Amino acid sequence: MTTAAAAPGPEGKELPLRERKRLRTRRALVETALARYARDGFERTTLDDLTDDVEISKRTFFRYFASKEDVALAPEKEFWTAFLDVLREAELSGPVLGTLHRTLITSLERMEEEWEHRFAESRRLVEKTPALSAQSLQHCAETSDAVLELLSVRLGPLGPLVAHDGGPDGPGMDELRLRIALEITVAAFRCALHAWSTGPAETGRPELIALTGRAFAAVPGSLDLTVRPAGNG
Repeated sequence: MTTAAAAPGPEGKELPLRERKRLRTRRALVETALARYARDGFERTTLDDLTDDVEISKRTFFRYFASKEDVALAPEKEFWTAFLDVLREAELSGPVLGTLHRTLITSLERMEEEWEHRFAESRRLVEKTPALSAQSLQHCAETSDAVLELLSVRLGPLGPLVAHDGGPDGPGMDELRLRIALEITVAAFRCALHAWSTGPAETGRPELIALTGRAFAAVPGSLDLTVRPAGNG
């Protein structure tokens, strides 16, 4: 797992001093914002509060983040950036849903140690702050489009691989199947995140990985779930 102290570059080399300072400032902003939001509330915390705590100007703040919401969701955005990186290099074989599950787990395992605490704080804020929840969903939708585009390029035509049910195929059916698989992945992971962020505060990454596995294991049963007519109990 990569730690903050190492600050490695693209090929494992230490980053230049200027880049390390930039990363430290960004991290200080995220940690300060999350702590302040948790203590005083997201709505009551102003941009002046954040910049004063970190001793930077608003101009410097906007070099790193676009808004109060953006800094609060930084750990989540870091994760999805890592997810896309892992997916680009992953060996794609077998069911797409399984590939996406493995990519989620690999991405979680690769995140640095300190990220875990920031991510947990961010998710707890999202759960109780409508403005952050809305922006999180928006970013998730944007990431889903990026994942869909990446998979469409890497996988190529999907018809021969997945059209085994004899059902009607037509223009756009491959993309529809892929998008549904992706939406199921997102839904399963969000269920795991909800259980993780609303559970005991001391739960960590292993618990999130386990909850993610449990959510994916529930997918087949959820697709087969049926409702018995009233009076047939």
